[in-house]
Amino acid sequence: MVVPHPRTSRPRAPRLIRPVREPATVPPPLTGPWAPADRRLDAADMFPLPDGAHGPEDVLVDPDGRVISGDEDGRLWWWPVDAVAGTRPRLLTETGGRPLGIELDPTDGSLVICDAYRGLLRVTPDGAVRQLSDAGEPVHLADNATVGADGTIYFTDSSDRFPVEHWRRDILEHRPNGKVLAYSPGTGRTEVVAAGLYFPNGIALAPDSSALLVAETATHRLLRISLPDGAVTVLTDLPAYPDNVAAVGDGTYWVALPSPRRAIVERLLPHPRVRQVVALLPTVAQPRPARYGLVALVDGDGRVLRTLHGPAGAYPMVTGVRQHGDQLWLGSLTGSGIARVPLG
Repeated sequence: MVVPHPRTSRPRAPRLIRPVREPATVPPPLTGPWAPADRRLDAADMFPLPDGAHGPEDVLVDPDGRVISGDEDGRLWWWPVDAVAGTRPRLLTETGGRPLGIELDPTDGSLVICDAYRGLLRVTPDGAVRQLSDAGEPVHLADNATVGADGTIYFTDSSDRFPVEHWRRDILEHRPNGKVLAYSPGTGRTEVVAAGLYFPNGIALAPDSSALLVAETATHRLLRISLPDGAVTVLTDLPAYPDNVAAVGDGTYWVALPSPRRAIVERLLPHPRVRQVVALLPTVAQPRPARYGLVALVDGDGRVLRTLHGPAGAYPMVTGVRQHGDQLWLGSLTGSGIARVPLG
């Protein structure tokens, strides 16, 4: 039986953003390797959450053949990896917060959860939840993680100003409010790997553990952060906003891209006062992601090898992506279920 974890109080967002003036940029078109030639995301198999549940932000396939995802009410769910479309999930556990990134710890087979309100959590196969130590650097918005062979957890802390439900304010503020952190299970301490990042989001380790590939959502860039010195190198500028990153294991990575870049957002960059007003508007009146499904396969230098599209928006706002064999599993921050497409 799953024992519900007490709900964690949700932090309040600052009312006013502190935008700075930046040069306007222009979104590049989806051409070349980004052209929407492969539109299979609009024909994805759907796996719904229970009625009323939303927000399966990330997705993971564990060694037992369970496809695991979360929801905005703090629950973790699982489906059999060979389930037919439409299969309903089973409840794994409740975190008491808001699970975002989900990773496997190779040292013991447990799950590492980036919880937007509780920080880093460890979930054992039987569903027991333990909050990892918060000694050292404070954690504000744990988003996505990757775990080294020694159990070190590298993870993104996307914003020290805004909670997850107000991520748009951080994008409009356009300040380097985020960082990459490392949690050591030996010491129980969290240390800074790199700071001064613009909404760092997805993260994955290189096969030789010499560097991290990090998606910086606000600046639509992929970064390499070398280890252990934390030196940051910009690899590429993307035509879409990147979210979670998942290593395939052969030196390539799948990147979830919730939306192509929005021209209105980039035209607002030279106008901080206007952005401050826009941030006070109701969410429905603010610039929104395009209803468009998109994921990309990149190499360790950020070169695009393959893109999959869903121009009709049958499964939009893709924030999580995971390859398992010849299938790709997808999660969505705003969706009502996860999705699966064949890669062949």
